[in-house]
Amino acid sequence: MSDYSRWRDQVRAIAHEAGEAIMRVYASDFSIAHKADNSPVTAADMAAHHVIVAGLEALTPDIPILTEEGGLPDWSIRQHWSRYWLVDPLDGTREFVKRNGEFSVNIALIEQHQPVLGVVYAPATGADYAGILGEGSWRFAAAGMQSIFVRPAHALPITLALSRSHGSRREQALVDALIDPVVIRCGSALKTCLVAEGVADLYPRFGPTSEWDTAASQCVLEAAGGQVINLKGERLTYNQRESVLNPSFLAFGTALPLPLAQLVQIAE
Repeated sequence: MSDYSRWRDQVRAIAHEAGEAIMRVYASDFSIAHKADNSPVTAADMAAHHVIVAGLEALTPDIPILTEEGGLPDWSIRQHWSRYWLVDPLDGTREFVKRNGEFSVNIALIEQHQPVLGVVYAPATGADYAGILGEGSWRFAAAGMQSIFVRPAHALPITLALSRSHGSRREQALVDALIDPVVIRCGSALKTCLVAEGVADLYPRFGPTSEWDTAASQCVLEAAGGQVINLKGERLTYNQRESVLNPSFLAFGTALPLPLAQLVQIAE
């Protein structure tokens, strides 16, 4: 059994504990602050951060941890990391503030610039995913765990997973370019997980995201047979430059619904 297999359920347990901390705040009359980039942050973000850091430090004391709420270590330090945990303690804070349930805890293990273990847990809905690169992806429920796989290519109609809070002209151009697509709007990393379990075919992201937003769900999708690529057709990778901002990307199952060049043109 690999380390990843041994750690999968332990990391899920950490994510569930963080989810409990989030839901305690969710049930309260919480306040909202804003970061320098004007993105919202709440007590739930910080509560989940502390739970996850404590849990991962106990599980793997020698592996560094990078979380959205923990500050960004200097590139002179990070560039030497070959293995580290990459965490978004509460992905979809805007959805949390709207109280629509579409937010998640994202925990990924990165090795050699790629996510090899990913856990995505939505505490408000119970959606619970994990993926291990080369081993498989699963969704967990009260009845047990089920292996998940991307949808077969060209099953019609094409289903798009689009952002709940970050719609754009370019997304609409993609909708217009397809023949009567089904559109599912959803928050956080759950959109990529919908592709992983075959509910959607494509999640296009033409706006800014950070590496902690995408790593865990990318692992779930890739282990289910899908891909996450930038608009040059290159796989999304991690910790290869000082900035932690991602380029625009396409998360898809078996195949893109349109040629990459056409999708790039739509994104311009």
